[in-house]
Amino acid sequence: MTFKDLGLIEPILKALDEQGYTQPTPIQEQSIPILLKGDDLLGCAQTGTGKTAAFSIPIIQQLVNAGVDTKGKRRVKALVVTPTRELAIQISDNFKAYAKHTDIKRTVIYGGVKQGSQVNALRGGVDVLIATPGRLLDLMQQGFITLQHIEYFILDEADQMLDMGFIHDIKKIIAKLPVKRQSLFFSATMAKEIVELAGKILSSSPQRVTIQPKQATAEKVEQAIYFVQKVDKPKLLVHLLQENPSSSCLVFSRTKHGADKIVRILAKAKIQAAAIHGNKSQNQRQKALNDFKDGKLKVLIATDIAARGIDVEDLALVINYDLPNVPETYVHRIGRTGRASASGIALSFCNGEEKPYLKDIQKLINQSIPVVDNHPFPDDGTEVFVKAPQQQRRPKTERGHSGGNRKGNGGNTGGNNKKRFGAKRN
Repeated sequence: MTFKDLGLIEPILKALDEQGYTQPTPIQEQSIPILLKGDDLLGCAQTGTGKTAAFSIPIIQQLVNAGVDTKGKRRVKALVVTPTRELAIQISDNFKAYAKHTDIKRTVIYGGVKQGSQVNALRGGVDVLIATPGRLLDLMQQGFITLQHIEYFILDEADQMLDMGFIHDIKKIIAKLPVKRQSLFFSATMAKEIVELAGKILSSSPQRVTIQPKQATAEKVEQAIYFVQKVDKPKLLVHLLQENPSSSCLVFSRTKHGADKIVRILAKAKIQAAAIHGNKSQNQRQKALNDFKDGKLKVLIATDIAARGIDVEDLALVINYDLPNVPETYVHRIGRTGRASASGIALSFCNGEEKPYLKDIQKLINQSIPVVDNHPFPDDGTEVFVKAPQQQRRPKTERGHSGGNRKGNGGNTGGNNKKRFGAKRN
């Protein structure tokens, strides 16, 4: 199967060829024909499956086939709503690449920055608008955006929308959309709340495409688990980072508070790191992410939600400082390394309380993760868990799942992973 077999027009095929795309991924192969027919789509897929191209390519083709008004003022006909600035920028870049040889115009809007340049772009007229919910509603209220001409509506990363508390904003946006439209709904998971939301957006009989998470378990990613007491996690993290000072490392924390605490711990050990999470400003998050991508920063601490949109070439190492309590999230996390033909390493810390999470993860990926037992801080099974006083409240857990259409550069980072990290298989 090639992209040409999917019935794509020549300008798009040329753009895909320039991007180095040869064959469609499973979600692209299944979704593009459905969307070109005009059907609504409910898609379930995790990070690295290529779903951004799966929805953007057919939208571009339909807009081109319908004819683009290059003389009058363009009206927004396609709206993509996504939860974070990072994802919005990434999707916008993809639309730009795939529509390179067409007359399609697109722009992206998000909060955390002044609105002037975004408003100017809208005044110039665009065909495709990529937006985060808050800024979209803000500019709608100011009269800069109307949704009455929308023909294509895409809600991306729906599960993360709910996790971030955007459900009411999404409902407000839906209420302003024309009844007659093509709707696309993508989520990494399909919990009851997600299915209910999909029912409010899609037609009564949408087409469904599901890409099973286990298809993306890390065949190219060296996985290992460290059993360690909670109190020793900071020391183990410092130990691993000091052993591999040149490796780019993405560390996952379950909470925003925990991410900040890890940065302070590493600073005491003379290891420079930065955290990105929902309490950071957009400028802070973008600076940390850019520094990490550019190699100026070797260690980035992230919560699952903030990690959406992170696409770093040559990412050598992912560390799950806290195991996720949703097993699919583990797949999304380790998918940050080992992209395309590259290899990578994913290490996880597991204390006594997290062992049920590990069991669920191994059940989902249908494999046993190798255990590293020759490290300085092994769990001897005597860990004591102290119940927090009633007046203390634990930080709200951030949960989310990664998605997007990304490409690695084919680098090889995992040639001697077992030796470096002491992975000992059971």
